[in-house]
Amino acid sequence: MARRALTGVLLVGGASTRFGSPKALALADDETFAARAWRLLGESCDERIAVGKLGDGLVLPFDVLDDGTEVRAPIAGVVAGLRAARHEVAVVLPVDVPRFTAEAIAELADACRDAAVPPSGPLPGAYRRSALPALERALADGRLSLRDAIAELDVASVDLDAALLLNVNTPDDVQRL
Repeated sequence: MARRALTGVLLVGGASTRFGSPKALALADDETFAARAWRLLGESCDERIAVGKLGDGLVLPFDVLDDGTEVRAPIAGVVAGLRAARHEVAVVLPVDVPRFTAEAIAELADACRDAAVPPSGPLPGAYRRSALPALERALADGRLSLRDAIAELDVASVDLDAALLLNVNTPDDVQRL
């Protein structure tokens, strides 16, 4: 797949409370979730940005941009990633969807209006810079639900294979991969 003028944003700042340890460091097929997602974004995007909490002290094979907030909510990472992105459209990938593909990234990016998300929810998703003011307002107001924040945007719904959206929340989920 050819590179596009697209920013890939990897969210690595989740609390991982149900998982018991940082999901970014979980292994599947001898590769950490973080390394796999970073590689995927590198294959699909012109630019990559990892966003998280520097205070978490995760040892990752790439630099992490601190989201600059005290909250633990994906909206903080999306806002930080969009602010830092060089390109108009950013595909935001949480670290805990290890089956996601380059084709799915392209589908989201191609469909993006203010945003493009699967019917199941706002992540993974593609976000245009035009979405940033609404997301910043929601974050500043303490409205931390990304799903609620995008309700006022022009959002395309992209039907993706449900298997690609498998979200890993427990160590048993990793075993089922």
